[in-house]
Amino acid sequence: MTPVIALVGRPNVGKSTLFNQMTRSRDALVADYPGLTRDRKYGEGVYEGRRFIAIDTGGLTGGEQGIDAEMASQSLLAVEEASIVLFVVDGRAGLTGADEVIANQLRRMGKKVHLVVNKTDGQDAQVAASDFYRLGFDSVYLTAASHNRGIRSMLEELLPSVEELDELDRADRYPGIRIGIVGRPNVGKSTLVNRMLGEERVVVYDMPGTTRDSIYIPYERQDQQYTLIDTAGIRRRKNVNEAVEKFSIIKTLQAIEDAHVVILVIDARDGLVDQDLHLIGFVLDAGRSLIIAVNKWDGMNPEDRASVKEQVKRRLDFLDYADKHYISALHGSGVGVLYDSVEACYESAMAKWQTNRLTTILEDAISQHQPPMVNGRRIKLRYAHQGGSNPPVVVVHGNQTAALPGDYKRYLENTFRRVLKVTGSPIRFEFKSSDNPYAHKVDRLTPRQKVKKDNELKKGPRPKKKRMKSTKR
Repeated sequence: MTPVIALVGRPNVGKSTLFNQMTRSRDALVADYPGLTRDRKYGEGVYEGRRFIAIDTGGLTGGEQGIDAEMASQSLLAVEEASIVLFVVDGRAGLTGADEVIANQLRRMGKKVHLVVNKTDGQDAQVAASDFYRLGFDSVYLTAASHNRGIRSMLEELLPSVEELDELDRADRYPGIRIGIVGRPNVGKSTLVNRMLGEERVVVYDMPGTTRDSIYIPYERQDQQYTLIDTAGIRRRKNVNEAVEKFSIIKTLQAIEDAHVVILVIDARDGLVDQDLHLIGFVLDAGRSLIIAVNKWDGMNPEDRASVKEQVKRRLDFLDYADKHYISALHGSGVGVLYDSVEACYESAMAKWQTNRLTTILEDAISQHQPPMVNGRRIKLRYAHQGGSNPPVVVVHGNQTAALPGDYKRYLENTFRRVLKVTGSPIRFEFKSSDNPYAHKVDRLTPRQKVKKDNELKKGPRPKKKRMKSTKR
């Protein structure tokens, strides 16, 4: 599973600053779902290609009462969900009684806890940390989050050198096309999972990760292997009841990361709500293929159906490449067609394209619509090749690519998507510029010298003059 890092400690010890430094590649995700308090923030981070999820919890004092006690209990639940717990303390304030109370709480939970002595800037870090060794934690890290010091070395040690489940390991343990089923509580995820497993099922069995992780259910359908990743804790069909489904943002993020294709289930009777858009944002950030399943379509009158379709079309116009299905998981209508979309999405996400083909598409796109001029010079895009899959990545090489405007990038994405017939999956582009051997000297050149250098670069090296042989003897 993707590692989950929980940050706990007293208020104002620098947890939020540390959280922001760890997740700087992504905006913080504020969870406003039922059962989660407002002050818990979730974010995704990447360090040296290793992905992780961070949780910034509310401050603890060890003596909470009333609503503070409820917030504290939610923070401790985050600790239960985490695979890595960081107990953050203030190196300037020194060891306090509240720190000792919190340390005892964490110790009773039986979790492996790493002590982070923060705010060590402007003082001897070892001296600042000396009092905290009395807490008895084996693993201690010294950081200055506001200056981004000590964080990289901490992540280097905490995160495994290879993903806990890399793609090869996942392929062995969870065969075939991995389908993540996500959605808000009570939208019908359980019913959809059971319906998908029940159709022409050959093999089905439970394969949980850990007790806190999503449930992975490998099975076969028409000689094709699949693995359903269920975020609602579905076991065998006979053990499923209609109780309120539990929702965990951690399970959902992990399911999205591990999936090839994500099916987002929406309740047709509630319509499209902001929480659905939050989940769509998670999927897009992860670069996964997406299918929209509008459930509970049965029993709705024509007027309500037309209203829901108009709402989906209007609010999800940016997802014109994602298939939308209107289904009834309870009665099975429209569920079988989901598999056609799943297979098309998987083929697009895992497609392999030759460099010649991608370069030809790029050249055709440029001939139809050239890149703009920058400082009197045309942006040059020379060739393209594939840089990865799930999501597919296209790497474009040229000159001045950093100045390429967003609308032209969108034009290229739409062109490649149409020609390559990519369904359901986003396409990510990376633009790389050729090195300019005079770049380090440009700032020191006069305007006339800059023009001269530009002309020399365009013309290339001067041909060497042939020396005439002497006729003298």
